[in-house]
Parts: sequence; C-alpha cells; structure tokens
Amino acid sequence: MTLATATTPALRIGPIDLDVPVVLAPMAGITNTAFRRLCREYGAGLYVSEMITSRALVERNAVTMRLIQHHESETTRSIQLYGVDPATIAEAVRIIVAEDRADHIDLNFGCPVPKVTRKGGGAALPWKIGLFADIVDRAVKAAGDVPLTVKMRKGINKDHLTFLEAGRAAEDAGAAAVALHARTASEYYSGHADWNAIGELKQAITSIPVLGNGDIWSADDAVRMMAETGADGVVVGRGCLGRPWLFGDLARAFGGEGVQVDATLQFVAQAFRRHAELLVEFFEDEDRGCKDVRKHVAWYFKGYPVGGELRAALARASTLQEIDDLLGTLGDAPYPGIGAEGQRGRAGSPKRTALPEGWLDSREIGEDVSDMMRGAEIENSGG
Repeated sequence: MTLATATTPALRIGPIDLDVPVVLAPMAGITNTAFRRLCREYGAGLYVSEMITSRALVERNAVTMRLIQHHESETTRSIQLYGVDPATIAEAVRIIVAEDRADHIDLNFGCPVPKVTRKGGGAALPWKIGLFADIVDRAVKAAGDVPLTVKMRKGINKDHLTFLEAGRAAEDAGAAAVALHARTASEYYSGHADWNAIGELKQAITSIPVLGNGDIWSADDAVRMMAETGADGVVVGRGCLGRPWLFGDLARAFGGEGVQVDATLQFVAQAFRRHAELLVEFFEDEDRGCKDVRKHVAWYFKGYPVGGELRAALARASTLQEIDDLLGTLGDAPYPGIGAEGQRGRAGSPKRTALPEGWLDSREIGEDVSDMMRGAEIENSGG
C-alpha cells in the first residue's frame, strides 16, 4: 500500500481543531459507537454518528436515544440529524446542547434513499431553498456555541443542481462548514464523483471550510482530492467499510500519527473479531452484536482467499466463540493488493429520484406540501 504524503493545516470546525482534515461519513447501520471506536483505534479524525431523525429524538424514541450515546473514549462527540421541519430540528438541536450530548452537530441534506426523498427530505430538500435556509438558520441559533455543519449532494439531478446556492445559504446562516458528496441524488452511488463540483463550491464559499466526499478509497485519493479541489478536508464513507485502518493511513498521509498495518489475512481476521466484540458491548447482547457484524463479512475479506463456505458460516455465527472457532480455521496470506482495494459497499445504477408530486414545479413550499412533508420524519422515527 503506497501512500502519498502531504502537509496540510489542521482542520478547524468552529472551535474544534482536528489533528487531520478527515471526517467519517455518517452511514446508516454502520457508524454506531462500535465502528467509530474501532476507527479511532487506528487514527485521528472526526467520527460522526449514523443519521438520527430529529422527531424521534424530540419524542425520545428508545432506539434513537441509544444511538446518540457516545463511549467515554469518544472525545469529540458528533451527531448527524435528519429532518424536514425547522421547528422540530431546532428542538432536537436544543436537546442535544442542553443535555451535553455532542460537541458537533451535522445536518443531513444528502440522503438519496427513496423513502426519504419521496417525502421531500434528504437530497431533495435543498431544492426548496427557503426551507433549507430556514432549517439551517434555526439550527445554528439553537446550537449556540456548538458548531453545526451541513452535508449535501450536488442536487436532485443534472438539471436541478442546488449545491452552490445551498452552500452560500448555509454559509450565510452561520454553518461552521459544508460537506459536498459530489454526486446528484439520481446518481445514487453510481459512476464517479464529480470532484470539479467540490472545487466550484470551494471557490464560492470563502469564510468556512469546504469538505469533499465521494470516491475516496485510499489515502492517495484523499490527498489527490484536496490537491485538485482546494477542499479543506475530506469525508470518507464507503472506502472504510471492512477497512477501519484506513484512518491510520489517512492520518499519516496528512502528517499526523496513525497506526501503520500490514493487512495480512490474519490481521484482517483479528480486526473483524475486534469489531464483533465492540458490537456485542454496544448492544449489550452477544447474539445481536454477532448478527450485526454479519453485514461486514464481505467487506473485510474482499480480495482475500476466504472460501464461500467460511464466509457464509461467519454470516451465520451468533456467538463470539463461533466466530473465534471459524477464524481459527484460517491460515495466513499476504495483503492481496488491488484485489482488496477500490470500490466497496453499495453502488447500483442511476435512477430517477423519488419526489413528492409537483416537487420540481416551484422552489417554494406550499401548505399542501408542508402537510405532506410532516410524514417524512414520522416514517423514519426509529432513528
């Protein structure tokens, strides 16, 4: 694994100074406390929670209240909120601040999932620029001294781009930083991220950091993105799936301290085991923790000589002892190079974004649309 090197200033988000300009992207069902702790063991960065629904937090949904908890080792606590109603989002922010539950809050305007965009949420919302600006403005005011940032996409599709206008609105509202996933909602996770758009946003926004997201599969990619776009930092999502040690590579590439690993098969097996152990601790339930790590099997062993039967058995294990017994049958093998690198996680193909009827007809929010959007948070109230 050849790493590029670069010298960059530490990333500052409001009052938060980061040793390296690296942020873990929120990923549903992935970036829980267990995964965040594992990534931190390899390198510095800002590690963000999976997306939390603002209404569920306000209603103190039990699942959601568990998801916003941080381990005592998480010294910069970060929570990402999703919502469509300015008042509800502001109340969720007030709760987080009043109860000292986070040191940083991020707002999600980038989710392309149909059940979210169909109700006008996620990546669909910035099209209604007045609503977007109102949400960010109220959230920033509710956050007070806690820095609040915005994560978004380029827009709904190539004919309905919103990132420049939304970026300026977030800056004007007092956001501490903006992050751009350089794809449209309709591109989902397909094709290649448009890093040129990150450069455009950096040119348009001058008073706060601009972070780039999309197609960072290695530390080399991160260094190259910043060099090509002028971005102040990078947000890493799918590239760290099954590779939490990527954050060690990233830290070293940006002049910080990070663990350098020799990713042999035995090393990867132990990292997988550590992940399972942390999940068991997080859920306080061995069966649930072992079931949750199953989704990670293919990512960890991508490119390694691990047969289908063993992979399938790991994806059925329900105790740590079963996992230990199965991993104990593995021999060792060197890092497989290109076979273990590159894209991982969901990709799919471009698709028409699911939107509320008539959504693109106007940039304004009518009363009928407001009533429809209230269901967006209710349907996602589990966090």
